[in-house]
Amino acid sequence: MSASAFIRVTRPHNAVVAGLTALLGYLIATGTLTPPSLLLAVVVALITAGGNVINDIYDVEIDRINRPERPIPSGEISLAGAKAYTVALFAVGLLAATLTTPLCLLIALTNAVVLIAYAVWLKRTPALGNMAVAYLTASVFLFGGAFAGIEGLVQNLSLAAITFLATISREVLKDAEDVDGDAAGGARTLPMIVGIRRTGTLAFACACGAVVASVLPFGDWWGPFYLAAIAVVDIVILFGASRGLRCTTSACVRDSGATSILRTGMFAALAVFAVAAVI
Repeated sequence: MSASAFIRVTRPHNAVVAGLTALLGYLIATGTLTPPSLLLAVVVALITAGGNVINDIYDVEIDRINRPERPIPSGEISLAGAKAYTVALFAVGLLAATLTTPLCLLIALTNAVVLIAYAVWLKRTPALGNMAVAYLTASVFLFGGAFAGIEGLVQNLSLAAITFLATISREVLKDAEDVDGDAAGGARTLPMIVGIRRTGTLAFACACGAVVASVLPFGDWWGPFYLAAIAVVDIVILFGASRGLRCTTSACVRDSGATSILRTGMFAALAVFAVAAVI
């Protein structure tokens, strides 16, 4: 078992980006960064890494076929070694979280449980898997804000709500894109149950919810810059989700570019909140 394999199995790029996102959440909540806030990145990176490892543990049979080069199916890391490693990552991450605030620790504990449940069960459960991914993505901003207390968490509620709803919209459309492959692999996703057209309608409804959340009076965002910039973001999000409304086939959803447009809208929303926090 090589050291590089233990690094690669955590998907370090993904874990580091998640950690930096927590710092951005603190910046958005407070308008500044402090040396103690760097601990947020450590906690999130470790817990995200633990989630990535346990995900690979439960996907090992699929990865033996689709991703045989990954550390666990290739034999670079044994299943027993991977299980011990994920326990260690979660344990150290949660131990580090005890040095933050009680609110941050509660979010960290909740996210560790959701990550484990996602790997074991939720990932293969229609709708619930999408909601788990959306929650985990949005909660990083709440975690960063919570380091500044309940006021910081409230300050980030709008961004978390936008992220949650836009992520659900994007996730169900991604499932719609992959209906043919998922069916061949024996998966059971929401679009396979309700159909692609209804999935597109749900995605658009979630996007509308994200737009509403963007103008709710959480925090101190309202002002000329924020309202003008978030209006542009809202248009992008609605445009992206609307592209899936007309589709009845997975090929149509893929060709529409809806998921890419929604991702662009989500990044743009993050940029607007970050700029609004420091000006």
